[in-house]
Amino acid sequence: MDVRRLELLVALSRLGSMHAVAEALNVTTSTVSQQIAALAKEVGTPLVEPAGRRVRLTPAGRRLAGHAVHILAAHEAARADLDPSATPAGTVRVAAFHTAIRDSLLPVVHRLAVEHPAVRLEIQEQEPPDARAMLERDQVDLAIGYDYNLAPAPIDASLEITQLWQSSWSLAVPSRSRRTPGTSADVLSAFANTDWIVNSRNTADEQVVRTIAALAGFEPHITQRADSLQLVSDMIIAGLGVALLPATYPKTTGISLRRLHTPEPRMRAYTLTRRGHANWPPLALLLSLLRQRTH
Repeated sequence: MDVRRLELLVALSRLGSMHAVAEALNVTTSTVSQQIAALAKEVGTPLVEPAGRRVRLTPAGRRLAGHAVHILAAHEAARADLDPSATPAGTVRVAAFHTAIRDSLLPVVHRLAVEHPAVRLEIQEQEPPDARAMLERDQVDLAIGYDYNLAPAPIDASLEITQLWQSSWSLAVPSRSRRTPGTSADVLSAFANTDWIVNSRNTADEQVVRTIAALAGFEPHITQRADSLQLVSDMIIAGLGVALLPATYPKTTGISLRRLHTPEPRMRAYTLTRRGHANWPPLALLLSLLRQRTH
């Protein structure tokens, strides 16, 4: 049903005549009559009937006018919700990895509570592949993921990507390990016969390890998998292997970080939204606040 025709029907139910509707809405009486007739054709039943020299709503017309009040209200609410210039309000569903939640989202939550209380976040911790899948299924409005410069993630053309921040990663080894100068391949080659620890919920860091190891001429022996960086750290201290950790990882007794360069592995955090959805006011606000934290 055409929304404009529903507006005319509601006006007719309130004003009582097509002439009054025409004057109130600045259209001709003929236009009102034609649009009401077209609406009756759409719904398949007469909406007005003669009443002397005027017309009145039929019982079906009155019922439809009652429904139309709620339909028009919902339509207006939807337009306001989607208006890019509207005041941000609503719930934004987010799927993000642990570090992004801790360092990027939680500070924004506090700011929203103070400055934009009408905007709420629903946050789920998910690794990038799962977060991206949820976004594609419309289970979340925003996904925050990561990849590495040495293992770029494929992004579907239906999604829009915005880079947030980057961080260098190093090789974490037991502190008693011998130091090896040189490139990333030189550093990793010293651990060609060592067990390796990689992520249990994502393969990106494993791809980086395998890429650099290939440059060094060996295939890494991956025996352990863990999701938590703290657990990876504990595993290294326990002698279960070596792994990649952020270059800024807090100094930990029993672990030494070896700088990697040429190539330098860098983790890249980014946001993903469905194409054309980023102008929804509460989502646009959240994206703006996240970008501000990176500058």
